[in-house]
Amino acid sequence: MSVAPLDNTPPDPGRTVNRFDRYFEVTARGSTMTRELRGGLATFFTMAYIVVLNPLILGGAVDGDGKALAIPAIAAATALVAGLMTILMGVVGRFPLAVAAGLGVNALVAYEIAPQMTWADAMGLVVIEGVIIAVLVLTGLRTAVFRSVPTQMKTAIGVGIGLFLTIIGLVDAGFVRRIPDAANSTVPLGLGIGGKLASWPTLVFVLGLLLTLVLVVRRVKGAILIGIFASTALAMVVEALGNVGPSFVNGVPNPKGWSLNVPTLPSNPVDLPDLSLLGQFNVLGSWERAGWLVVLMFIFTLLVTDFFDTMGTMVAVGQEGSMLDEQGTPPRAKEILLVDSIGAAAGGAASVSSNTAYIESAAGVAEGARTGVANLVTGALFLLAMFLAPLVVVVPFEAASVALVVVGFLMMTAVRTIDWSDYEIAIPAFLTIVLMPFTYSISNGIGAGLITYVVIKLAKGKAREVHPLLYAVAALFVVYFLRGPIEALVF
Repeated sequence: MSVAPLDNTPPDPGRTVNRFDRYFEVTARGSTMTRELRGGLATFFTMAYIVVLNPLILGGAVDGDGKALAIPAIAAATALVAGLMTILMGVVGRFPLAVAAGLGVNALVAYEIAPQMTWADAMGLVVIEGVIIAVLVLTGLRTAVFRSVPTQMKTAIGVGIGLFLTIIGLVDAGFVRRIPDAANSTVPLGLGIGGKLASWPTLVFVLGLLLTLVLVVRRVKGAILIGIFASTALAMVVEALGNVGPSFVNGVPNPKGWSLNVPTLPSNPVDLPDLSLLGQFNVLGSWERAGWLVVLMFIFTLLVTDFFDTMGTMVAVGQEGSMLDEQGTPPRAKEILLVDSIGAAAGGAASVSSNTAYIESAAGVAEGARTGVANLVTGALFLLAMFLAPLVVVVPFEAASVALVVVGFLMMTAVRTIDWSDYEIAIPAFLTIVLMPFTYSISNGIGAGLITYVVIKLAKGKAREVHPLLYAVAALFVVYFLRGPIEALVF
């Protein structure tokens, strides 16, 4: 397991432990309130983009009736549910794992599910999926599946997510870009614009990354948070002097612009939230409108994605903070998974798509967070974001992405604990690690790794070494990967 290199000075053993400290196990986990505060801030600033991005994804699509959701209402509900669920995770799970609307799932809801029914129907399916996962947790099945995964495979999941975070950061910052004519090119990605770092936002990212790496090497407390703030300040100066603008201006691409947020101080930083989307869901309408086969396939896809994404995220965050036991399981795993399940249902009930654990939480752990106290900070900031949404969008992707790349490195260091001389575990671990960044999906990496692990064990005549639950999980992932042909045959 990796050990975060930042701020590992042990707390004062003579410090008085109050009831709050005992409940959250702040001292017991070797943390301090200062570290938790710093970690909570770092986590929020690395994932605050969801308050802007989720409305753009959901608000940019229409349902089967041609209706669109109001973007201001999506933004307010996104911040509200993220804040409440993150706080609930802190209080119940007591683990530094923030929760918000899941990327990937929201796109599935917006562009595949909603067009075949109404928005209320689509969000009703998300509620159903969340309830099903909650039942699996309460019956112990979800926790049992988690524990059935071999320890070294859990390590590989954490390493793969580290690489996944790195590619997300590099792409969001514009340092690595998709080549427009990738179909006619020998490579799908390239450096900057036309193989050159030709934009001011990318330069901000590079300088911010170098500063943060130097601070990490020098073991400066708050290195990642300092990197985010310094990069944001530099971005504001660059925008003020150069008037760079957004990456799209009136629908026309501006490759040298800021990826999502333009770093300028808003004229009106406070606004009342629009919470009109709360409760706008229907759990029965989709069955009549789209048919039960279509609905079941959608629910299955949502279920598999949420089920295993959270498992991988939980392992990766726990691994980053050395909070896993000998079996690679974090403390209070059942409670963590239960809150995550509630978040899925709550996201559907608020019309913001399924809420799930965020891997960006590893940025907070790298800053010293070890308990749910960090979640109280992150959650409170999300609730404030409902009213201060204009201020939240001051931090551009190019500044927040610095943290993702640094955390990706810290998570990657755990790769040394995998036995690469044992091909029976090394090959599945390898596929798990590489397919997450290459397919932009945590679930795809986990699925490919577990299927390969089972197949290799069977081929070696070691079927008894595979936990019985893993056979069922591997079979479900086979269906998951083949859902395209299955849908074509059935529908």
